[in-house]
Amino acid sequence: MGLNLEYQNGQTPLNEEEKDGLLIKTIGTLQELDEFEQLNIEKAIEWTIRSKFKTENILTEKFVKQVHKKMFGGVWKWAGNFRKSEKNIGVSWIKIGIELHCLLDDTKYWIENKTYSPDEIAIRFKHRIVKIHCFPNGNGRHSRIMADIIIETIFDKEIFTWGFKNRFQADEIRYNYIDALKEADNEDISKLLDFARK
Repeated sequence: MGLNLEYQNGQTPLNEEEKDGLLIKTIGTLQELDEFEQLNIEKAIEWTIRSKFKTENILTEKFVKQVHKKMFGGVWKWAGNFRKSEKNIGVSWIKIGIELHCLLDDTKYWIENKTYSPDEIAIRFKHRIVKIHCFPNGNGRHSRIMADIIIETIFDKEIFTWGFKNRFQADEIRYNYIDALKEADNEDISKLLDFARK
């Protein structure tokens, strides 16, 4: 008997093997799963606040995996490990490592050469890593925390708001976020930049 979850638009469904990686066997609904994941994510955010990261360590595969593990390690066995299945979004799972290393190298280049503004570097990183879709789930949330770490630690700027000034409009915020991602997929990053700072 597998966990029966109904996913919203923009969420990545898990296959049965990935669902078997659930550490808390009493979870039976998507709402319960969201609550446990949110508690774990809040602990990860506390970790980012308490920690002093070195710039050279942030743009590494090890750190990318570590952040995901901190965010979801209390909920999923596979937290912090790259996916090993195909999804309806993202690169083929066998190309994740290669694509991530290209992104990390590109981001280092953008920083060293001031190719874009600090906000745009962080948002371009966020968009590309979510497009790669490194993990079975949690990629959007992971990419936002990674962008916050980049903007705060590397550029010493305020973290992004991600449209969450009014939490009572969650559906509208989600719609605007998905819409901004689609625009970024079509090479127009401006809407995602605006959304991140709204």
